[in-house]
Amino acid sequence: MRNLLLLMLTLALGGNAVAQDAKALLQSGPMAGYSEMREVMLWVQTTEAATVQIAYRPQKGGEEFRTASYQTKAEEAFTAHLLADQVEPGLFYNADLYINGQKVSLDYPFHFQSQALWKHRTDPPDFKFIAGSCAYVNDPTFDRPGKPYGGQYEIWEHVNDADADFMVWLGDNLYFRESDWGTQRGIFYRHTYSRSQAYYQPLLAGMHHYAIWDDHDFGPNDADRSFVNKDLTLEAFKLFWANQRYGLPHMEGGITSKFTWGDCDFFLLDNRYFRAPNDRTTGDRTHFGEEQLNWLIDALKGSKAPFKFVCTGGMVLSTYSRYENMSRVHPDERKQLMDAIQEERIKGVIFLTGDRHHTELSYWNPGGGVPVYDLTCSPLSSTSYDVDEDNEFLVKKTNVGDRNFGVLEVTGGNQNRKLTITIIDVKGKKRWTREISEKEWD
Repeated sequence: MRNLLLLMLTLALGGNAVAQDAKALLQSGPMAGYSEMREVMLWVQTTEAATVQIAYRPQKGGEEFRTASYQTKAEEAFTAHLLADQVEPGLFYNADLYINGQKVSLDYPFHFQSQALWKHRTDPPDFKFIAGSCAYVNDPTFDRPGKPYGGQYEIWEHVNDADADFMVWLGDNLYFRESDWGTQRGIFYRHTYSRSQAYYQPLLAGMHHYAIWDDHDFGPNDADRSFVNKDLTLEAFKLFWANQRYGLPHMEGGITSKFTWGDCDFFLLDNRYFRAPNDRTTGDRTHFGEEQLNWLIDALKGSKAPFKFVCTGGMVLSTYSRYENMSRVHPDERKQLMDAIQEERIKGVIFLTGDRHHTELSYWNPGGGVPVYDLTCSPLSSTSYDVDEDNEFLVKKTNVGDRNFGVLEVTGGNQNRKLTITIIDVKGKKRWTREISEKEWD
């Protein structure tokens, strides 16, 4: 009996040690990526080569399924995309991460959802999502001297507490330093360092995530199509995010994409890969590039969504002629896009933008025309700027000059949808709220 007890104790301690070893191999994540009705993409990163797998089961009970296992490798920054392809529409799932066959005990819930099958059956589902940009993580070894550029990371607790279905990261989701963008090693380092922060982990595992990029997670400040290592940063973006696709079938390069949640369409644009230098005065003066812009106009025209969210890194509507606002750097292409929206009578267009380190709402409604909105939402944890800019389309009392994020809720019955925008600051305080009805476009 005594020997049996000793054996059981040894096995118990050994099992616990193995579990601890498995947890030590977790670098960051797990994260829920894109969600569709019949599949969901999940993501994780390990500290070294390891075999990873995720088990998942419906929250209300049912059979457990597992993703295929995957061996992480150095040339992919030890990241893994694991496809949950045994989901059914409209269900919530609890999930467990396994590394080298051992279940990892997480300090936060890990769950995800599949999208609902609702058309011809019910009203479209209500949903809630987060919008934000400019997430700087201090790294003293590589930061410029002086006051840290990032801070107040408690904002991520409030983002997580918003209990949203998903988050749209609107660019500058990390900040490459001079030591990073010249090599794959530096690019992988910056992604890993930023993604591994403890305050991110509950958020990554608790809701779905979609992302675009802007200059600082594409390359150097104000980077454009001439950036020589854009192939390396593109590959890293694909490795560290879990969008359903990157780029369009007829285009080479870039991160352009689109997804649908409920009855709303989200257009994920690339404002860097094809972009002409801001101050070039001759030749091809493009922002999105001809192919991407034409695709966007076609896709907007074809969309039946009550709200068409166009996600891009920089301000589109603002008339303030400084910095990288589209009105300054590429006014001709901006006019082409705005003219198309009016001439094609495209309803429900709402730009979601970042970059500018403050938040504001712009509204444009030419006489007898089609209304257009632009919600700039910035910054999350980067330095903020309390500014009063000369933007003729600014909606009064929507300027927020400190760290914040947006919570956007779509509610209401079919053909009577309502969007509620709430801006929340680093203290969890609501700074302003505005409702937009799809009937504005009637």
